Amino acid sequence: MTPRVLIVVQNLPVPFDRRVWLEAQTLRDGGYDVTVICPTGHGTRRGRSVIDGITVHAYPPYAPGGGALGYVLEYAWSFLATDRLVRRARRAGRFAVMQACNPPDIFAAIARRLWRRDGTRFVFDHHDLCPELFRSRWPGRGGLALRGLELLERATFHTADHVISTNESYAALARSRGGKQPERVTVVRTGPDPVRLRPVAPDPELRRGRRHLAAYVGVMGPQDGVDVVLAAADHLVHTLGRTDIAFELMGSGDCHEQLIAERDRRGLQEFVHLPGRVSDDYLATALSTADVGLSPDPLNPLNDLSTMNKTMEYLAFALPVVAFDLVETRVSAGDCAVYADPRAADPVVAYAEALAALVDDEEGRAVMGKRGRERVEQQLAWEHQAPAYLAVYDHLCGITGRA
Repeated sequence: MTPRVLIVVQNLPVPFDRRVWLEAQTLRDGGYDVTVICPTGHGTRRGRSVIDGITVHAYPPYAPGGGALGYVLEYAWSFLATDRLVRRARRAGRFAVMQACNPPDIFAAIARRLWRRDGTRFVFDHHDLCPELFRSRWPGRGGLALRGLELLERATFHTADHVISTNESYAALARSRGGKQPERVTVVRTGPDPVRLRPVAPDPELRRGRRHLAAYVGVMGPQDGVDVVLAAADHLVHTLGRTDIAFELMGSGDCHEQLIAERDRRGLQEFVHLPGRVSDDYLATALSTADVGLSPDPLNPLNDLSTMNKTMEYLAFALPVVAFDLVETRVSAGDCAVYADPRAADPVVAYAEALAALVDDEEGRAVMGKRGRERVEQQLAWEHQAPAYLAVYDHLCGITGRA
């Protein structure tokens, strides 16, 4: 009988969540019957559908906002909606393995119920450090909310038969803080797809009359550093008189409207474009037109240990990167980036100066971009991560002899 696998993800729908969709496709190609439960959005409709041979059950998300209470309500709704769809999907037969992707860490109870009923094994796909996320978004705060996140993380680690970590820093925490044995932790990096993410024809119009273009793509939350880009642009334009650089900041999030207001307050409308979330075609054209990719994630407990998807995507588009010198950012980008000191007296000025120096080094940019693309093709691409991921499932399901 074909083993059934259930993947649960709360913060993004599939196929938009590229890591989860690559995982689902890898399992499908490996002979597993894959079901994904996720919220609707980005073309994923409510109810049951089959996409490329993968069954998807999607529920409408609920995100009321309003601080800690808003998160509690959002996660309670997601848990109940997910639990209902798990019960519905179970009617087609037992699941051999359930995989939960965080954030948040709320699905261990569902995994325990499936184990008691069917012996379903549980894989924790560890995408984020939720306690560190809290400390980074609300420095100095703790109390009941932080303790609750720590308890949920502990329960998830305790329940997991196996933990899949996105990098070595996360794997070390799974072994230490999570108490997992080394043989129950596997590093599977979020590798970009070099076939889908590759340079295309540039569009000079995106430079808006400037000589150079600096691009950002990703989430725009309090911990993502897009405000640093605006402050750095302000320094370049109004202090150093650099009017030759245009900025294309693509993406959305909690701070998008605030960032637009901040751009306007700083008088950067002619230099900074904030189009919000864009299509894949627009994104590919913008990154193929840009001279540098921006990874402005500031130093905090979360960012220092996290692998940034945007950094990997810049490398796939042969873009050299400007980043702060963080542990896992350096692991990802290596010598394909220039690094600003996050502990400098003024990190914004340090970032602006690193950006200016890279923009002015045309030969260096070309060399770094070429190395970055090669790094993706030879080391970081999903095809190099997929075998380790599939091996976890084969081991849990007792499948042997795969070539």
